[in-house]
Amino acid sequence: MKKPVRLPDDPRFTPITLRREYLADGWTDQSIARSLRAGLIFRVRQGAYVDAQAWAACDVAGRHEVRARAVLKQARAPGVLSHATGAVVWDVSTYDQSFDDVDFTRTDGKAGRAEAGVRQHKGALLDEDVTERHGIAVVSATRLSLEMPTVYDLEHSYCYVGELLHRQETTREAMAERYLAMRGWPGSLSAEVLLRRVHGECESVGEYRTDYLIWRQHLPEPVRQYAVRDPDSGEIVARVDFAWPELGVFLEFDGKVKYHRYLRDGETIEDAVLREKAREEHICELTGWRCIRLVWADLYRPEHTALRIRRVLSRSTAA
Repeated sequence: MKKPVRLPDDPRFTPITLRREYLADGWTDQSIARSLRAGLIFRVRQGAYVDAQAWAACDVAGRHEVRARAVLKQARAPGVLSHATGAVVWDVSTYDQSFDDVDFTRTDGKAGRAEAGVRQHKGALLDEDVTERHGIAVVSATRLSLEMPTVYDLEHSYCYVGELLHRQETTREAMAERYLAMRGWPGSLSAEVLLRRVHGECESVGEYRTDYLIWRQHLPEPVRQYAVRDPDSGEIVARVDFAWPELGVFLEFDGKVKYHRYLRDGETIEDAVLREKAREEHICELTGWRCIRLVWADLYRPEHTALRIRRVLSRSTAA
């Protein structure tokens, strides 16, 4: 899981133009309306517009960020993006999430007037809680990690914070130190549970969700990112997502992103799947272990999937 890189022509960087700026440049409300009807510009929120083609090129999370940038530009009070919106700005790999209101934390500690499309927060911000990312004022990765349980369930928080740890955007030590000053917040008990368990060892959301399933279903603790060695040379020939070496079982999570990530030049997805199958067979031949494969759908049936894993582990124990 590499740190995300944005190119300069990323559509999320499209300029936001406010109505007053158009009027100052000689536009009229009628000319703005004509450009809207012609599909040249798009209204992201009341009084804020962007290039329509750039808007169409954004995914759901990207459109949320563009709206958030418009909120910042129109804000009458000082503040930063935070909570769920902060996760988008930090390029966290979100899943199963709708993006409705923009999360905005005021830096003056005051409660503002309710505003359509904006969820205002007034939690106390320290100097180190505020940073800039992609030219946007946003909470730090450490602060964001502790905000996660206030807006997400434990599983989502586990995955998102785990990704930030894996990317080395924050550390468990930094989170623990900042947490001491945040007790009493809504969700702080969940944050405490999260701090005791979360780690940065997995490489994708699917792996983190699998790890979470293993933990919450009380399955034996696996070794993550286990290195498989050739028994003759001792060289590492593969790494598997999870392994129970003492039981002779390894587990791999299969997601479309995984195959796209490791796609070689000139290779199709089908080629990558066949290559992955050959890799699995090679590992089994070298180790004599059993392989469990999970796909995204398995993660939505945690009890059923846990029973399947437990059966394989039990057979290995009995062998």
